[in-house]
Amino acid sequence: MKKMLFSTVFTIMGLAALTAQDIKIGANGGVNLSTLQPDLTDPATRTSFHLGGMVEIPLVDALYLQPELLYSSQGVKDKSDDDEVIKLDYLSLPVMVKYYVWDALSVEVGPQFGILLSAKREDNGETEDIKDITKSTDIGFALGLGYKLNNGLNFGARFYLGSDVNDIEEDSDKIKNRVFQISVGYFF
Repeated sequence: MKKMLFSTVFTIMGLAALTAQDIKIGANGGVNLSTLQPDLTDPATRTSFHLGGMVEIPLVDALYLQPELLYSSQGVKDKSDDDEVIKLDYLSLPVMVKYYVWDALSVEVGPQFGILLSAKREDNGETEDIKDITKSTDIGFALGLGYKLNNGLNFGARFYLGSDVNDIEEDSDKIKNRVFQISVGYFF
């Protein structure tokens, strides 16, 4: 995982050096609507947030590479027990390929790598650390739409499908992150 992350960052920096004059740097943040599937007997969406930075690197014509570095709070709630919540916090690196369909509207797709920062289960006011039974990485695929105004303000909607986060060897259940993100950002 570390080699893949290092290779990705090194490649992005190399591309950035080639097109330095047209690179746009920005910040974004927004709402996460997340769940783990399958998990609890009666899962409900957990509402949380993501926040970070992004770089838009032109490749050819309307095609761009957009790596991001985000803090992303995810997890799930139990619909039948409002007090039970699983909270998973990640440092995420989505590497999106953006294609501008029209001047301002883009379609984006790409891999996302996540490093687990914390994992907690809260129930009836008590908190349990579950990091030892949660995988330390989450690798998945993201797909979304973006809209960028001429003044640098941009909006996005993205759906992320993650990998199995269950790290209990004798448990064969695959528990996967599912996150819908709505974001607002600004390119400087």
